[in-house]
Amino acid sequence: MNVSTNVPSNGHAEPLAQRLAELRGPAPQRSLNARSLAALAANPGCHRRAVLDAAGVDKSALAARLGRPAPFGQSPFAIARGVIFESRLKADDYAALLEPLRRHLGVPVDGDAPLQVPDLLRRSGPAVRADRTAEALARAAADPAAWTLLDHPLLRLEVAGSTAYLEPDAVVVHGGRCTVVEIKSFPVLDGSADPAKVGAAARQAAVYVLALQQAAAARAGRPVAADPYTEQALPGSPRLSVLLVCPKDFGNRPTAVAVDVRRELATTRRQLSRMTGIGRLLDALPPGADFDLAPTEDGAPVRSAGELAASVAAVPAAYSPDCLSTCELGFHCRAQARCGDRVEQLGRGVRGELGSIRTVTEALAAATTGTGPDEAAERLAYAAALRAEALGRVPAGAAPVPAGAVVVPAEAVPLPAGAAG
Repeated sequence: MNVSTNVPSNGHAEPLAQRLAELRGPAPQRSLNARSLAALAANPGCHRRAVLDAAGVDKSALAARLGRPAPFGQSPFAIARGVIFESRLKADDYAALLEPLRRHLGVPVDGDAPLQVPDLLRRSGPAVRADRTAEALARAAADPAAWTLLDHPLLRLEVAGSTAYLEPDAVVVHGGRCTVVEIKSFPVLDGSADPAKVGAAARQAAVYVLALQQAAAARAGRPVAADPYTEQALPGSPRLSVLLVCPKDFGNRPTAVAVDVRRELATTRRQLSRMTGIGRLLDALPPGADFDLAPTEDGAPVRSAGELAASVAAVPAAYSPDCLSTCELGFHCRAQARCGDRVEQLGRGVRGELGSIRTVTEALAAATTGTGPDEAAERLAYAAALRAEALGRVPAGAAPVPAGAVVVPAEAVPLPAGAAG
């Protein structure tokens, strides 16, 4: 978890930062990290999350105040296990960590080429730490023969007009290039790990790779390479394969595996580039809208739940069932979609198939009558006919499903209350 703040980096930094602080109120700011950026990139059309993350609002506390808290976030036991595992790897001058680094990256044994570990001023503020990281990275990249380990460097990443500070576990620099090292506490059993956890780690590491690409391009005065599948030939640019270090089997001995993150990098770059600038989103907010969670002197909330709900509703959301596992406000947005009878509650795929049909009621009517504003109605009629045929109840007058017709999956069409499924 980062402890840094997010500071806008454009020419209007002060007014924009002040506006974001006003939205948040006096409550502590929650900073963006690679995990939240990966979730944000997975749903770039959600203006609600973009505004709340840019303002540093505690979405878990906000969801609780709205009456729909979400069982979201890492287990405290998993966090503690990860801290213990990382501390063991970095004890005794990184003795345990150097073993997989030597095996996979070729880090030499002691005496051949001493591993340099510069002081990155971890007790300083985020801007100072980021500047020190940039200096250390440039110095290490300028000496191709040196081996340098950056322990918890702080990287900058431009996101929709504001700057996020990101903190990877480690970065190894050699030969003018760098490799991101991610330390995770989930085990590798018989050479295999949980694919879902590996995928999440790859998406998180891809955010660090993107930040390093931007930093290398900025130092060279050149734009980031247009093709995300091509490595940049610039000093200090990252390799597109990261090193994932995990416990081996059920012990604490580390093992490592190289993970290609080109696909995750391409997705992250594409999704973040689609995000609307935060300034435009703030301009669309109504006067008086804020997400102040701080209490008054007598302990009463400054903003009532109704006022907070109105402010949240003023920012458009792009809900899908996936949000329940990636966003703290997922349950609140799902309740809004259900109360509004929105088709978004059925998933992105169904929402795309329905075209201009925006509510479940309209979708059911189109499926029943075969009429609608576009070809989605015909598809729904076909889906309803398929479901009825599967249940042995072909509606009177229902048209047969033509061969090769593209239909909405039957499970995507809700049945009326009390109908058999």
